[in-house]
Amino acid sequence: YDIADVNGNEAWREVVHHPGATAIVVVTEDNKIVMERQFRYALQQPLLEIPAGKLDPNEEPLTCAKRELAEETGYRANEWIPLGTIATSPGFCNEVLHLYLAKDLTMGETNWDPDEYVELEYFTLPELLEAIKSEQIKDSKSLAALMLAMPYLK
Repeated sequence: YDIADVNGNEAWREVVHHPGATAIVVVTEDNKIVMERQFRYALQQPLLEIPAGKLDPNEEPLTCAKRELAEETGYRANEWIPLGTIATSPGFCNEVLHLYLAKDLTMGETNWDPDEYVELEYFTLPELLEAIKSEQIKDSKSLAALMLAMPYLK
C-alpha cells in the first residue's frame, strides 16, 4: 500500500489481510490448563499453544471458538468467558484474535484438519507458570490469553 504516515509523508506498507481468529484457555474440572504441542513450519519446531483457529466467513467469534475447541481437543465447554481481543501483529497484519476461557467441559471426538498434528498436554497453574518462565511457552497469543485468564485460574 502507498500510504501517508502521521506526518503526511508517503510510505509503502505491505499488509497481510486475515479473517480473524479465536484462541481458548481451556480449564479442566481439576483446574488443569490444556495446552497443545503443535509443529509450526515457520519456526521449524513444535510450540506449546492454547487451542486456536481462524474464523470462517461470516462466523461469530464464539461459534468459531466452540468449533475449534471441539475439533482440536475433543472438549465441549458449558461455560465461556470472553477475555478480550488482541491485535496479533499490527505492524503488518490486520488479524484480530478473540480470546476466551472455556470451563465445565465434556469430552467428545476430535476432528483435526489433515495437516494438523496436535498433542494435548495438561498443566497445573504452578507448572504453567514455570513453563512460561522457562520459555517452554513462547507463543504470543497463548501468553496474552493466559495473562488475561489469570484471575480465573487456580
